[in-house]
Amino acid sequence: MSDQLTPESIAALLEQAVAALTAAESLADLDHQASAIRAKDSALMAARRSLGTLDDIDARKAAGALLNDAMTTVTEVVEARRAVLEVSERATQLEADRLDLTEVVVGDVSLPLGRGHAHLVTQTRASLEAVFVAMGFTVEEGPEVETDWYNFEALNLPPGHPARDMYDTMYLDIAQPETVLLRTHTSPMQIHLLERAVADGTLPVHAAMAGRCYRLDTPDARHLPVFHQIEGLVIDRGITFADLAGVIETFTAAYFGPDIHSRLRPAYFPFTEPSAEFEITCTICRGEGCRTCSRTGWIELGGCGMVDPAVFAAVGIDPAEWSGFAFGFGIDRCAQMRHQIADMRSLIENDLRFMRQF
Repeated sequence: MSDQLTPESIAALLEQAVAALTAAESLADLDHQASAIRAKDSALMAARRSLGTLDDIDARKAAGALLNDAMTTVTEVVEARRAVLEVSERATQLEADRLDLTEVVVGDVSLPLGRGHAHLVTQTRASLEAVFVAMGFTVEEGPEVETDWYNFEALNLPPGHPARDMYDTMYLDIAQPETVLLRTHTSPMQIHLLERAVADGTLPVHAAMAGRCYRLDTPDARHLPVFHQIEGLVIDRGITFADLAGVIETFTAAYFGPDIHSRLRPAYFPFTEPSAEFEITCTICRGEGCRTCSRTGWIELGGCGMVDPAVFAAVGIDPAEWSGFAFGFGIDRCAQMRHQIADMRSLIENDLRFMRQF
């Protein structure tokens, strides 16, 4: 074996390569060193090319095996060093991006300083969830980005259904056109919850689900394009429409006070049958009529009804054994009614004079 291809010389070449890789201080430097070691004019590659000069076949095989092991070691050292440098550079980047949020008092320091607090809608959501928990409901959450199947089809709204026109949907430019969207209501969470309950064998279900929803609505005194809903779902044996009416009246009195009542009016929703809209006594005029309630003395809060058998079929529940009801209403509307806010747009105008009242 020639002097250049002895075990000692190959070990020396490997040691030089490992030292260069270990000394790399950045990912760019590491890539540069690795490329140099694997380049055609590198010492290790030159040693590999010189294998042909060995006349002894056994010596050639031995030297070739040592060079292959050396290149494998080089690859392992590169990956190990890369892992270390990635962690280091990530930590450096995070430190560079760190924001100093230390509060600095400027101007007249004699003025009293106030701390921020949760937005009125956030406070209202927490209060509503607390009411439903006290009534025996669990609290569930779900995604804001949904597929068409969860938002419409599983809720008995197949493609082309005229009731889809009730929802001014915001579709996302993902996958096939009009298959992924920002949810238009919290009802898709019913499907997620029922699928899980069927899979886990955890029926019956008594759940409240709250979250943000999106529709292409023009903001006015009672509507916002980005709004918040809370959904209630009860699935059990022997559930009737009377149970639904009782739950809504109990909730209304518990949240708004004993002098505020609810009423149900026949309505249509594809995922419930029979369906109803429920209204509560206008908390601003106490039923006498005002601009907010369109002079009726009542304000619509949401929709409700008995779960349609088609929804049960979509998730594999036997409607002959199970029945239930669902209801949903606006959290923003609850905040408006409870605090007698004439215009819902006040909730999104970020006027501190308004926000500090709550």
